[in-house]
Amino acid sequence: MKSAFAAVILLAFATPALAQTAAPAAAPTTAQKAVAGAGVIADKVLGKAPAAAPAPAAKTALVNINAATPAQLDALPQIGVARTKAIIAGRPYKTVAELLDRKIIPQGAYDAIKDKVAIK
Repeated sequence: MKSAFAAVILLAFATPALAQTAAPAAAPTTAQKAVAGAGVIADKVLGKAPAAAPAPAAKTALVNINAATPAQLDALPQIGVARTKAIIAGRPYKTVAELLDRKIIPQGAYDAIKDKVAIK
């Protein structure tokens, strides 16, 4: 009798927990795949560009100060046109720290870009 009562109590408490369990996601049906494929074909026929997939979170590439274009250098924080010209005029560099050692840029600008530039 006690075990039957215990089973009923256990079932009463377990039922809400079981009801909250998420159902596994269903795989797309053949019809859903066909509709998705038809959209791609229609876009090609109509000359529409396919929707761009979201870009993956990629690491930002380091800027090679010995080979960077003026636009790449100018895009760095605290590096404008004048500092870009100075960096290019001082090439080649053996280390990134030479920008500071040779007084190409001030300490604040160096601190802002030191993790964004490299020598390759």
